[in-house]
Amino acid sequence: MFPALETELKQETLPDPYEDFMHHHLQYYGYFKAQKGNLPNSAAHQRVWKTSPRYELNGSFGEKQDLISDTLEKETFLWPTCLSSTGHAQVDAVNRDSLMLSSPLLRSRQLLYDELDEVNPRLREPRELFSFFSSRGPLQAPRWPIECEVIKENIHHIEWVPPQPEYFYQPTGDEKVPEIVGEDQGTVVYQLDSVPTEGAYFTSSRIGGKRGIIKELAVTLQGPEDNTLLFESRFESGNLQKAVRVGIYEYELTLRTDLYTDKHTQWFYFRVQNTRKDVTYRFTIVNLLKPKSLYAVGMKPLMYSQLDAITYNVGWRREGHEIKYYKNNMDDGQQPLYCLTWTVQFPHDQDTCFFAHFYPYTYTDLQCYLLSVANNPIQSQFCKLRALCRSLAGNTVYLLTITNPSRTPQEAAAKKAVVLSARVHPGESNGSWIMRGFLDFILSNSPDAQLLRDIFVFKVIPMLNPDGVIVGNYRCSLAGRDLNRHYKTVLKDSFPCIWYTKNMIKRLLEEREVLLYCDFHGHSRKNNIFLYGCNSNSRRHWLHERVFPLMLSKNAPDKFCFDSCNFKVQKCKEGTGRVVMWRMGILNSYTMESTFGGSTLGSKRDTHFTVEDLKSLGYHVCDTILDFCDPDQTKYTQCLQELKELLQQEIHKKFNNFGQDMDLDGNWSDIPLSDIESSTSGSDSSLSDGLPIHLLSIADELNQKMILKKPKKKRLQTRKQRNEQYQKNYLMRELKLTENSTPGRARFASTLQKQPTFLKNPENSSASIIRNETPRLNETQLSGRDKDSSLDQPLTSLVLPKNKEIIQSKKPGFTASCSPKRSTNSSLGPAPDVKPNWPRTRYSATRKDRTAMAVYPSLHIYTYP
Repeated sequence: MFPALETELKQETLPDPYEDFMHHHLQYYGYFKAQKGNLPNSAAHQRVWKTSPRYELNGSFGEKQDLISDTLEKETFLWPTCLSSTGHAQVDAVNRDSLMLSSPLLRSRQLLYDELDEVNPRLREPRELFSFFSSRGPLQAPRWPIECEVIKENIHHIEWVPPQPEYFYQPTGDEKVPEIVGEDQGTVVYQLDSVPTEGAYFTSSRIGGKRGIIKELAVTLQGPEDNTLLFESRFESGNLQKAVRVGIYEYELTLRTDLYTDKHTQWFYFRVQNTRKDVTYRFTIVNLLKPKSLYAVGMKPLMYSQLDAITYNVGWRREGHEIKYYKNNMDDGQQPLYCLTWTVQFPHDQDTCFFAHFYPYTYTDLQCYLLSVANNPIQSQFCKLRALCRSLAGNTVYLLTITNPSRTPQEAAAKKAVVLSARVHPGESNGSWIMRGFLDFILSNSPDAQLLRDIFVFKVIPMLNPDGVIVGNYRCSLAGRDLNRHYKTVLKDSFPCIWYTKNMIKRLLEEREVLLYCDFHGHSRKNNIFLYGCNSNSRRHWLHERVFPLMLSKNAPDKFCFDSCNFKVQKCKEGTGRVVMWRMGILNSYTMESTFGGSTLGSKRDTHFTVEDLKSLGYHVCDTILDFCDPDQTKYTQCLQELKELLQQEIHKKFNNFGQDMDLDGNWSDIPLSDIESSTSGSDSSLSDGLPIHLLSIADELNQKMILKKPKKKRLQTRKQRNEQYQKNYLMRELKLTENSTPGRARFASTLQKQPTFLKNPENSSASIIRNETPRLNETQLSGRDKDSSLDQPLTSLVLPKNKEIIQSKKPGFTASCSPKRSTNSSLGPAPDVKPNWPRTRYSATRKDRTAMAVYPSLHIYTYP
């Protein structure tokens, strides 16, 4: 094939210029990775490689010089310039006649060979669409809109857990309410120049943001005695529009709205320098939009001192006094604004401090974490990192697939899936900390984590909206819209993150059942952690969607509040991930809301949540999944029984409020659950803003194309089929003419009309009744259990349709539904007197002996509700 190159391999002679050019050309495209004159045969090289310490294993991603481009684990072949005498003997002993076919340097990248090249080669995994970060180089730099100025400094914070609980601020009623004076009576000490707002739209991005020299926006100090604070927020996730000095130590702050919008001001994260110790400063944010906030009931802002972090290893902590949340007295004729004011004393002179709404978690933080996972030789075996898509600005949206390798294709196909996502709202960083805790546990060597990886396939999207996280938005993407209201969108190019997420889940549902979908969020009005779900319309799965939240409240009683959970599906929430996934057939579809504040429950009552508290909830999610799918159905049936009792109490409470007293023992379960629950709206952003003006015409065109693409009627191909259809139509017309005179014939005609359907499906009609009751849910997806298993018997009354309950109650061993439990406690939370037995030893045999795992593939078929 290359005679001059083969001559060079056998004789140390120089090739002609053309062969030298071809050698470098092919080396550039990955077909060569060695020094000239040292090309050992594949088989001998593999034996040398086994024992040579010069061959390394790394986790690089997508490098042009790498021979292998596997995502998580690739072998970098470092060919030695010299071999030992034994190595040369091995090389010389191998037949070199088939050099072009056997040498790994000249093969295609896409083929994998065994140690001695004696079996057929196999294809490796597909190459990545996008290049990933390298373990030997810098991380992939974030891409910013070209309007944004970005400072060159790298902002990094240490993780730290306060040794003592951080209690809520207790309002005294004497807090000062400063009057807003604005820049007319104050001095502007910091202000962003060009910020795109409503009317503008995203056009392009680049690493580093705006071109040109970065301006110094802070004021210039007049000397060492000048005590003016120096503000900055032009870094990743930063958000501060303007700072006005209205007193010696008082500042009014204006937050930047989400880019390309004129609203959504909640998240703040900025830096101050030139501090003075033992001096009381007052900060007042003047343009918040929500009329209610946790700051009004004791929540404190977060502060970070750089000197404390360096000297004492102290990180973020809750600080602030005289905290007040009130309405702004300046009415601009538009939407009302609200203010947050607080006082603080800095711990050091000439310190650099940061303030934030919640613990920041940036896109770079995520990349650093994923890089550590990719370079871990153990975790990378069961955690595959892929690029789901690129965001509008070109930042990678990462997708993690976590599962243990299966022994057989049948075992792999039997696994159910769990889908988790976070940060669709970029300002809700608490979702990232819960996700971090989940990943820490599921990637660990804990027996429970290994068991979960054995029986499930986890699809994890840790940051759905990287663009919003990078620029410091609170709720929107660079499209200027809330992504969690556009899961039904057809605009792939404008909303790529959620379009590809929905498409990934749609393909996943075609492969296997998805047991659970959960999207991690943050909540600014309620304390504790809770879930929003979707009421099932199916009698077969009545109340089943509430079992997982109730179990989670029992596993994390000091953090998770079942009382705050809601399962009502509102029209304004039809575009959310939770509702869209539920309509696609995922029964257990949830939005997890974690507070920006803290807990009002148990041992953590009236204390702020730390990052460890949120990370621990990620572990509790894993723990609850195991409880939910335990082959021993005791916990599941106990929770269902408790839910029925709690629901009866709530129904009686509703009737008592209306002054009615009804006996609901016979028909209480027929009352629609949506009539019992209140609204789930907990934010001012519940309603969708619709599409931006520049996208309306595109959406109309796509929708029109989808309408025009109607399936064409299939034409009859043969004369026999046309004759049969003609005779059938003629017979039906004759029967209709005699319908009034001969009722029996009429019944025969109606039977004839239905006959083709019954011939196609000669089964009991009850199955079709179930399908008609739940048109959105796939029967095979919702009941993956073995029908002959005895584990279904305790739940018989819960899974049978209503028209079979009476028949089933006559069978021996059937337990009728329990009578309503009369109790003065009418809340929807766990009854204090009901304490189900929670055995803490799950799968004990498996935990002790991992060789017993061979029996667990059958769990995927019949044990899950």
